[in-house]
Amino acid sequence: MKLFVNSKISVLLIGFCAALLVGAGSAKADFIFGTPTNLGPTINSSASDHPGRISVDGLRLYFSSRRPEGIFSEWYDIWVTARPTKDDPWEEPVYLGPAINTANSDFEPDITPDELTLVFTRFGSGGPPNWDVWITTRSTTNDPWGSPMNLGTANSSAGDGGPSISADGLTIFFESNRSGGHGDWDVWMTTRPTIDDPWGESINLDSTINSSRRDGEPSISADGRMLFFSSERPGGTGGSDLYVTTRPTTNEPWGTPINLGQTVNSSANDGQPAISLDGRELYFRSNRPGGQGGHDIWQAPILPVVDFNGDGIVDSADMCIMVDYWGTDEPLCDIGPMPWGDGIVDVQDLIILAEHLFEEFPPVE
Repeated sequence: MKLFVNSKISVLLIGFCAALLVGAGSAKADFIFGTPTNLGPTINSSASDHPGRISVDGLRLYFSSRRPEGIFSEWYDIWVTARPTKDDPWEEPVYLGPAINTANSDFEPDITPDELTLVFTRFGSGGPPNWDVWITTRSTTNDPWGSPMNLGTANSSAGDGGPSISADGLTIFFESNRSGGHGDWDVWMTTRPTIDDPWGESINLDSTINSSRRDGEPSISADGRMLFFSSERPGGTGGSDLYVTTRPTTNEPWGTPINLGQTVNSSANDGQPAISLDGRELYFRSNRPGGQGGHDIWQAPILPVVDFNGDGIVDSADMCIMVDYWGTDEPLCDIGPMPWGDGIVDVQDLIILAEHLFEEFPPVE
C-alpha cells in the first residue's frame, strides 16, 4: 500500500512543481531530537540501569542493570526486554543467563543488526581486576549464546569497556584509560579483516574526538557515519554530556564533535548513548530528576527536518523542492533512510517525506 501511495504522490508532483516550487533559502536538512522520556518502572529499577542496543526491528532492548534480581546486586548484569510491536509497552526484562552473566560485573552490551554477535564489558575475570571487552556469538536468534571470549590483544592492562560494534561486525569502538591517549579516558577502536580474523591493534581516535577530560561510551550508527559518545569536556550542561561526530563516508575522517544540546542533555550526568539501528531513537542513561533511582534509561526520538521551506507545514511545496534536487547529494532533502540521509536524494527520502505529509511544524525563525 505504501508503494501505491508513493506512486500517486510522484504523479501529482509533476503537476504541482511548476507552480509551487520555491527556493530553499537558508534552510538546512538536519535532524532534531524530541523531548526525552523515561522508559518507566518496567525497565528502570531503583538501582542503576544503563542502555545497550535496541534490535533492528525495535522489539528487543538489551541493557545492563544493578537490580537485586541479578546474581549479585552490587554488580551489573545484562538483561533483555521485548515487546510484540513498537506500539506495545515493554515486557518484564529477562535475565540473559549464566553464559553471559557471571559473579563479576557484566554490562554495556551491544549487538549487531542480525543479533548474532554480542559485545560487552566484563570486570575482573581471567586477569587483573579491571575492565575488558568481551564478545560472544550464536548461530541463530533461537540458539543460546556461546561462551564469551576476551577480545585479547585489543584489550590492555588498563581499563577497556563500553564497546560498540559496527553493523558488519568488523570494527569495535570502545573507551580506555590506557597510556597513549589524550587524558583520562579516550575513545579507541579495533578492527579485523573478516569475522574469522583476530582483532587488530587498538587505535586512538585522536584529538578531533578525544579531549583532555573523560571521553567514552561510544555508539556507532548502523551506517557508520555517526558516532555518539559522552564527554566531561568544558562547555557542557552537566557533569557529563552527550556528543556526536559525523563523517560523509566511512572512508573519511570524523568531524568536530557537537554537543547534543539542552533538549537531550541536562544539568545532571548524561551518558552511554545507544543509537537505534534504524537511526530514529537515541537511548541514554541519566540521573536527572524524574527517574526511578540511580541512573535510568531514557529515550529521545530523532526526527528529520522535513519542512524544507520553513513555512510550518509539509506539503506539495516541500515535495517539489525534493524533486528539484532528485538524484543529487543536496543535504536539504537527504532525509532517509536515516534522519541524516545517505548521500543521495532518492525514493528513500520520498518515503520519509510522505510519512510526514500535511504535518504542521512551528515556522523556522
